[in-house]
Amino acid sequence: IPCISALKLHYLTKSNKMMKKLFFVLLSILFCGQFAFAKSPKTVNVMTFNVRLVSTSDGVNEWKYRKNDAVGLLKYHCPDIWGGQEVTHPQLTDILNDMPEFGYIGVGRADGKTQGEYAPIFYRKDRFEVVDHGDFWLAEKDKMYTPGVKGWDAACERVATWGIFKDKNTGKKFFMLNTHLDHMGPQARHNGAALVVEQAAKLSKGLPVIVTGDFNAQPDDEPIQVLLDKNNQNALQHTRDLAPFTYGPKWTYHDFGRLPIASRTFIDYVMVRGNWNVLSHAVLSDYMGEIFPSDHCPVIVKMEMK
Repeated sequence: IPCISALKLHYLTKSNKMMKKLFFVLLSILFCGQFAFAKSPKTVNVMTFNVRLVSTSDGVNEWKYRKNDAVGLLKYHCPDIWGGQEVTHPQLTDILNDMPEFGYIGVGRADGKTQGEYAPIFYRKDRFEVVDHGDFWLAEKDKMYTPGVKGWDAACERVATWGIFKDKNTGKKFFMLNTHLDHMGPQARHNGAALVVEQAAKLSKGLPVIVTGDFNAQPDDEPIQVLLDKNNQNALQHTRDLAPFTYGPKWTYHDFGRLPIASRTFIDYVMVRGNWNVLSHAVLSDYMGEIFPSDHCPVIVKMEMK
């Protein structure tokens, strides 16, 4: 066996690392390409994903240890448009740096700029054009455009981000809203849900509607009943109820796998109103070894406009 000099070995090792990195990039593109070819140009993959904020108290589950897995999950499952919750500015930057094909709309809830958690909507720039967008806070009508406000009896300030998007594949437009409902205040939870329904109806201007979010409520809880109230002509529909095919567990929150299965809850939703044909609904419980991408499972829904 011929000897390899230290210098040659260095360059060979470096070259192997570069080739390995290139392989995984191409593999990611290939996966997304396969899914893109497998679906109609009209089909849209919509996701909601609470990424869990940056917190040193999370220890081994801190963002810096799991961000590659969170981004890897997104790359593998290839959402076309998705609503995130608990996204802080450093996380927003990490996601956009690793996935430059995405643009976003949204603001930090603490100051209406970059401070506090975002409820952003990420979208594929080659697929969608932003026609209009805005933000409001889940609060009383005279306060809902005041950054950092806490509505009613809420424990935290809560922001909603919305946009009207044009699908470059079809030329059709739709409305999407993403938010994170309060987890404590009974009034804030009820009124926040009612405000989401009202604003979605008002701001959508008659277009098909998508609403994503962590609603901190299970399907039988009051906030979800407000969102789905059949007596309200503007009510939303849960895509899991509409989908002919569903996949994954019946829970979305697992606290980094620490909750017993029986204690896990379904609190993350993709809801719709209008001319949508829902094809499938999946809760993604992916994780790598001992590392979970988040303390929530993302939900991805395949749908198309009628």
